[in-house]
Amino acid sequence: MRNPAPGRDHPGSRRTRTAAALLAAGLALAVAACGGTSPPGAAAVKASPSTTTTTVPPTTTTTTEQPGWTPLATVNGALAVDTETVTGSGGHTITLFRFRAHETHFGLHVGSTDPPTGRAVVAADSGSSIGPDEAPALLAAFNGGFESATGAGGFELNGQVLLPLQPGLASLVIDTNGSARVGVWGQGVPAAGEQVASVRQNLAPLVVNGAPSPSIDTVSAWGATLGGGPVVARSALGEDAAGNLIYAAGMAALPVDLASALIGAGAVTAMELDINPEWVQLAWSATPGGPLTAGVPGQNRPATQYQSGWTRDFVTVLAAG
Repeated sequence: MRNPAPGRDHPGSRRTRTAAALLAAGLALAVAACGGTSPPGAAAVKASPSTTTTTVPPTTTTTTEQPGWTPLATVNGALAVDTETVTGSGGHTITLFRFRAHETHFGLHVGSTDPPTGRAVVAADSGSSIGPDEAPALLAAFNGGFESATGAGGFELNGQVLLPLQPGLASLVIDTNGSARVGVWGQGVPAAGEQVASVRQNLAPLVVNGAPSPSIDTVSAWGATLGGGPVVARSALGEDAAGNLIYAAGMAALPVDLASALIGAGAVTAMELDINPEWVQLAWSATPGGPLTAGVPGQNRPATQYQSGWTRDFVTVLAAG
């Protein structure tokens, strides 16, 4: 993962020989002694006995942009969502979306037909469409995992176990405060005392400790594909050392393409999500609650699919606050 290399500001100075300029310089030094700085490239304001020296404050952001990544959304001045595109095997495109840990929260939804909910109580903000409380804070939404009939793992929704959770499986864990992480159930996840709200499991982990699964090249281990071909639409979700979640997807990908892209983006743990073109989809917004844009080039579903309702489970990404 490339580290950002932000530059430092070096305010310039201008020598003059006039008494008025010396007076202005003395005033500037007094301001500097109190911790003030001048922004790089700011226009100089000439001082005279009849004018007041002013300083234009710099524009700041609390999260530095990273070379190679394109910012998509900010929350309260901090970068919340950014994206990167990499090339997988065979020249196919893998698109990455990174959700910053302190600026985003997450919610798990059930679909209209899967997973089965039985007698569980499904709140409006956990159902088959984006609910009214989530809509104003919505930054993104993306697909969940395999259909429950495949036996790929368990499912817990707001403290209600819909499908039994299985140890050793990759799991997206969402806490009651909306924070989320990706880990291996029963191996450090959940942590002692963790207030877990929802869990979505799917297969064995795709990436563990920053390395691909030993089964990464056994394509059959990562789900049945339409037509039996290895290169199909695939998606995955990882977590980096800073706690950011990273979604990766491509409409023509191998499991190793997703693992490599996520590791390259800094993921230390990752899980495969759903595969095949009908299911792989992400939508994002530049502002909380703003219009949605389809995020995976070539995806079959429209950007508004999760707003109108969907048959399968999905995850929402919300502005923290």
